[in-house]
Amino acid sequence: MGTKNFIKRICVFCGSNHGARPAYIDAAQQLGKALVSQEMGLVYGGGSIGLMTVVADAVLKEKGEVVGVIPHVLSSKEFAHYGLTELHLVSSMHERKAMMAELSDAFIAMPGGFGTLDEFFEIVTWAQLGLHSKPIGLLNVGGYFDLLLKFIDYMLQERFISAEHRQLIITSHHPEELISALIHYKPLEKIPKVIDWKET
Repeated sequence: MGTKNFIKRICVFCGSNHGARPAYIDAAQQLGKALVSQEMGLVYGGGSIGLMTVVADAVLKEKGEVVGVIPHVLSSKEFAHYGLTELHLVSSMHERKAMMAELSDAFIAMPGGFGTLDEFFEIVTWAQLGLHSKPIGLLNVGGYFDLLLKFIDYMLQERFISAEHRQLIITSHHPEELISALIHYKPLEKIPKVIDWKET
């Protein structure tokens, strides 16, 4: 762990909209190119709208691997991307998140809305509970997550999370820098395994 060879695929959580600023689209394209340059595949929500399709198409343009996971109920509303390396149609949002996690060696959240934050915080919670020790990053494009990070620090101040749990979240403004940090991440040894997958 902590080497490039360990990370074969990175799961990216991001918006089903493009956002208000061109910087979000630019960052999604840069992230896609950076993944391919590091010989890493992309796992994402399988849609063909918003930042989701921008990062997926950027990887595909560079001849990289893209694996999508989308529930049947969203395959028409989010317009499932049928040009991917692999597309998995699943029965529920829960199954979608579980499969995305299983297929990935690391995670990055880009700017997005409620769904992006839901996916991000669930994967952080799973790390907090010891269900996985995979690196988790926030791509803080244009300071999009500044207020969120400030609130997370407030959670630490108010003792609702520990300092060890705060360290689970790696942040950077630049895709290449964030991927490098994920590559060199060393899992925290102090986090006990609270539960096992068999208990969930």
